[in-house]
Amino acid sequence: MLPRLTPLIAALILTVSAPVAQAQLSVVATTGMIADTAQEIGGDHVALRPLMGPGVDPHAYRQTRSDIVAMTRADLVLWHGLFLEAQMEDFFEDLARSRNVTAVAEVTPRELLLAHEDYANRFDPHLWMVPGLWRHAAMEIRDALIAADPENAQDYTANAETFFAALEALSDYATQSLSTVPEAQRVLVTAHDAFNYFGQAHGFEVLGIQGISTDSEAGLSRIAELVDLLVERNIAAVFVESSVSDRNIRALIEGAAARGHAVEIGGELYSDAMGDPGTHEGTYIGMIDHNVTVITRALGGEAPERGMSGRLSAGM
Repeated sequence: MLPRLTPLIAALILTVSAPVAQAQLSVVATTGMIADTAQEIGGDHVALRPLMGPGVDPHAYRQTRSDIVAMTRADLVLWHGLFLEAQMEDFFEDLARSRNVTAVAEVTPRELLLAHEDYANRFDPHLWMVPGLWRHAAMEIRDALIAADPENAQDYTANAETFFAALEALSDYATQSLSTVPEAQRVLVTAHDAFNYFGQAHGFEVLGIQGISTDSEAGLSRIAELVDLLVERNIAAVFVESSVSDRNIRALIEGAAARGHAVEIGGELYSDAMGDPGTHEGTYIGMIDHNVTVITRALGGEAPERGMSGRLSAGM
């Protein structure tokens, strides 16, 4: 008869014989769009920390002390590039000398980028507004995860294919919905120029009060110019952004009202940041689903009230 094992010895045997859980890859991502994409591709293999949450403007964001600690300890740091995180670029250049750092949007073919109006050799960074363009960043995220954790390459590749399929479905929904907006109404007036790729992809004229960066100031002449345009072209809806003050949009509405023309806020769009964590709008897919649905419905097109999969928040 085998000797009876004490509970302590039995526990020790189980501990020794049990497989050792593989440590997750520690990943820090600057924007929510990058973090969500990395989570979709990385799955259970990654532990993600996004630096910028809902309503945070990446153009003006500066790293905090806790951010620096997290990034210097991470296995992989993912940032956008194309001068989006303008205040952090020098830090990332220094960090890349000793840590695994990847600018995920810099790989986008230059012929697909929109040039910056004011600076030579700089480009509009807002690629995530078009799922087909965001695919390039997603591929770079996949490759960065594989390079940092080759043992799980097969899972990263499979997860990426699933995400690419979701991007394609999202792109189809955007094309179908936005095509129902009457051509005369395809004018998108927002707080800053975050929607130029969107406009190019779907045939919309995009007018931002501020430039590509929220650091640029909107002068009185620019606001007056846009008020004239709203009145002359009978534009009835403008849009606020979740990560930009609505002060200038309110000035447009008041200016148009003084001219006898009523303009309403067509809705809040997610431009440089996603929605709240735990919501559909707090994912990359949900963010674009929301924008497409709100723009379509506000400008006279046809789209389901709750978006392409019925998951948008009610009463948006």
